[in-house]
Amino acid sequence: MASEHLGDRLSRLRRFADLTQEGLAERSGVSVDVVRKLEQRRKHSARLPTLHALAKGLGVELTSLLGDPPGVPSTGEADSPALVAVRRAIMPPLFAPPAEPTGVERLSLPLLRAELADGWTLYHAADFGRLMEVLPGIIADARLLAAVGNADQRAAGQAALGKALQLGGHLAIRLGKTDLALSALERAYAAAGESSDPLLAPMLSNSVAWAYQRQARLDDARHLAVHAADTVEREHTDTSEGVRVWGGLLMSAATSYARSDDYETANDMMVTAERAAGRLSTLPPPADGKLVSVFSRSSVRIERVRLAVQHERPEEALTLASGIRLSKDTPPSWRTWLLLDLARAHTDLGDAAGAVKTLEKLRKVAPGWMRYHTLAVAIVSDLWAGPHHPPGLRQLADFLGVAN
Repeated sequence: MASEHLGDRLSRLRRFADLTQEGLAERSGVSVDVVRKLEQRRKHSARLPTLHALAKGLGVELTSLLGDPPGVPSTGEADSPALVAVRRAIMPPLFAPPAEPTGVERLSLPLLRAELADGWTLYHAADFGRLMEVLPGIIADARLLAAVGNADQRAAGQAALGKALQLGGHLAIRLGKTDLALSALERAYAAAGESSDPLLAPMLSNSVAWAYQRQARLDDARHLAVHAADTVEREHTDTSEGVRVWGGLLMSAATSYARSDDYETANDMMVTAERAAGRLSTLPPPADGKLVSVFSRSSVRIERVRLAVQHERPEEALTLASGIRLSKDTPPSWRTWLLLDLARAHTDLGDAAGAVKTLEKLRKVAPGWMRYHTLAVAIVSDLWAGPHHPPGLRQLADFLGVAN
């Protein structure tokens, strides 16, 4: 079933805030014509800076305006038992006596790191249901290793705990639970301070910046990412791990600039990041790349395509995409985002056939992800409202529930 239309959600939130269309336009700095066209469903999407401005004018998080990110559909019901278990793992019961460590003899740091790598694989594959099932056990195992052994063993366990809680934070963001995400990341920071990994805290800064972006706290996100990137650049860019963490932070800062409608600064930072990614071929690869920030030439280029699309530069987006050579470690979730952005670019250029072909590829690789993604629904809605319906569009419109 298709998600609620952006215009319907905007109208509902505006009325809840007791604002007229003119009042929202004045408060957000967005044209009243844009507000009116969105609410009348004559416009199915808007530039991301515009959506951030509308969310700020409404006094809500961006996710409230866009709907849940691709993870689970929003039903308005209480948290599922699986999500409750994740909450309990991230935030153990208050005032409960500490449990006696059990099963430590069956655990080892390599085993725990393998569990973490598998968990991040599930995350990047958007298998959030399975991840919710296994994550509480991973966090519990990490807490156990962080509490036993000598000082070096506990420090290594704290590093694993920080990565487990970071994974919990990322999952929570994908499920639209940014407050739970920040709680998880705050606990991860505490673990990082006791850990043996000097790059863990900067990686967590990147995660927190992403959570702030979801909450439209763009200044906070940008300042955090820039500060952490400067620290890593001074001390750790002689290793591939350091370059990947630094590059990820640079991309995060660029995204915040772009969403604040400063595309030129954002693009300059992305070009710098893409050049830096070229250094990775001259350095030994990370010992375990799944536990380090996603950063490569292809990931930077994918993000550049996304920003160009979000700033209504479809020709530039398609030109950037034509030069992408996806590396083997590019997560499936990044590949699906690329296809969605290319479909948007084709639509903006009036190339309905190109958009449909791209969306058909997306449906094959990530049908569940696509079904609940508000941008996918908006693109197909735009195509369906157009004068030309190329082969395949009817099937996509039926799949997403937007056909008349």
